[in-house]
Amino acid sequence: MSLEPLTSAAPVIQVHAWAAIAAVALGAIVLLRKKGDAWHRWTGRCWLAVMLVTVLSSFFIHELRTWGDWSPIHILSVVTLFLLVRAYQAIRKRNVTRHAHLMKTAFFNALLLAGFFTFLPGRIMYAVVFGPPASDASMSATLMWTLIIGAVIVVSGWRHAPALIRRLGKPAHAPQRRL
Repeated sequence: MSLEPLTSAAPVIQVHAWAAIAAVALGAIVLLRKKGDAWHRWTGRCWLAVMLVTVLSSFFIHELRTWGDWSPIHILSVVTLFLLVRAYQAIRKRNVTRHAHLMKTAFFNALLLAGFFTFLPGRIMYAVVFGPPASDASMSATLMWTLIIGAVIVVSGWRHAPALIRRLGKPAHAPQRRL
């Protein structure tokens, strides 16, 4: 493991990477701790700030170019920005349930799903953690789309698994309760 690939990257990539690392750490703390107290609100605001830095800096990174300067990962940046704004609006309206759902979605989809792609061969974080690839491991757009669609299916399935398990555990023709 060497930080050299990251420290030699463009400044915007460094800002983006360090903000994302801080967001993963802060997000995990916020999700695991008690909700609603002053500490939760303070760390939540810090998390929102580093997430905004992460998202906004991503629009200045153009390493993968599928459509001009843009790539499929930029779609995730737009969705994440939307989720963060909606989650902030929800908590301002005291809709805690919607806020919690949107924040968890932003954390899992934006940080963990996007984080998965940073560790693919040929990417900077891959080189940081695993060292340089043995050969030129640049990915084609088709492979990138396949991985994105596969990851979305896995994440979606994982998020909905508890409800599916509950549904599968019930008999198909369970008697209906009448009120």
